[in-house]
Amino acid sequence: MKVKMLTIVKYVFVMIFVIVVSFMYYLSKPIYTPKVLYIPKGSINKIITQLQSKNYDVCKIDSFVLRLLGSPQSGWINLQTTTNTKADFLYKLTKSKAALQNVTLIPGETSYIFLNQLANNLDLNRKKLQYEFERQSPISEGIFVPDTYKLPVGITEKELIRVLLKISEKKMKELSRKFFGNYNAKKWFQYIVIASIIQKESANTKEMPLVSSVIHNRLRRGMKLQMDGTLNYGRYSHIKVTAKRIKNDITTYNTYKHRGLPSTPVCNVSVDAIKAAIFPQKTNYLYFMKSKQGMHDFACNYSTHLRNIRRATK
Repeated sequence: MKVKMLTIVKYVFVMIFVIVVSFMYYLSKPIYTPKVLYIPKGSINKIITQLQSKNYDVCKIDSFVLRLLGSPQSGWINLQTTTNTKADFLYKLTKSKAALQNVTLIPGETSYIFLNQLANNLDLNRKKLQYEFERQSPISEGIFVPDTYKLPVGITEKELIRVLLKISEKKMKELSRKFFGNYNAKKWFQYIVIASIIQKESANTKEMPLVSSVIHNRLRRGMKLQMDGTLNYGRYSHIKVTAKRIKNDITTYNTYKHRGLPSTPVCNVSVDAIKAAIFPQKTNYLYFMKSKQGMHDFACNYSTHLRNIRRATK
C-alpha cells in the first residue's frame, strides 16, 4: 500500500514538475511585436482576440496569466523593445503606458508641413514618413483631418501613418454620410479640392461660402480660377506667390495657367471649408480682392473689381 501511495505521489510530483517547467518554458518564449502597441478597452478575452487578429503569438494561456497579473492598460503601450519574453510582454501590458505627444494639424496646412511636424515632435525619420505616406495614402494631399492628435512617443513611421489615415478616413466617411447619406470617395474628394482652395483663400469662416460661390461661378462659366492660394501647395504652403512662380509653375495647382480645379487638394481642410464647398452662397460674384482691413471685397464685374484693387493698393 505504501509503495502504491509513493508511486502515486511520485507520479503527481512529476506531472506538476512537467507542468511547471512547461509553463516556465512557455513564458520564456520570445514574442515579436512593435515597440508601441494600441490596446483597446474591453475584457481580457477581447484584448487577446484583438492581438491574435494582428498575428501576434498569444493564446488562451495568456488570458489566464493576465488574470493573475491584473488588468491590461488600455490605449498606447510602450513595450520598450520589439522582442520580449511572454512573461515580460504580459507584465508590460498591465504596467506600461506610452508617453503621448500632442501634434496639431491646423486647417489649411499641407501634408508636407504636417509630416515635418510629426518628424520633429516624435523624433521620427522624415524620409520614412514620406515613403509610408506615399505608399499608404490614396491621394497625395488633403487626406488628413485637421485636429490635435495625441500620439505615442516610440511609434514607428509605418504605424503612425496607418493610424492617422484610419482616423481621418473614419471622420471623412461620417461627414460624407451626414451631408450626402453615403460615401463616394471620388465625389467626396472633388469637394475636398474645392474646400482646400476655400481654406487657402478665405480670411475667416464667415467668408467661406462667398469664396465658394466665386469658385463655383467661375467654373460654370469656364473661367480660370486664377487664385494665388492654389500655388501654396506642399512645401510652398507659407511662401508668397510671385509673378515668377505663376510664370514657371507647370503643375495643375497653377490656376492662372490651367482651367478647372487642381487634380488634388491644395491642403488639409476644416469642416467649415467642406460645408462651404458643398453649400456655396448664391451670388453672382466672380472676383474678390483683399482689403486693407484683411477681409475681401467681392465683385460681380471686372470694373468693380478693378476699383477694389485700386482702393486696396492706395
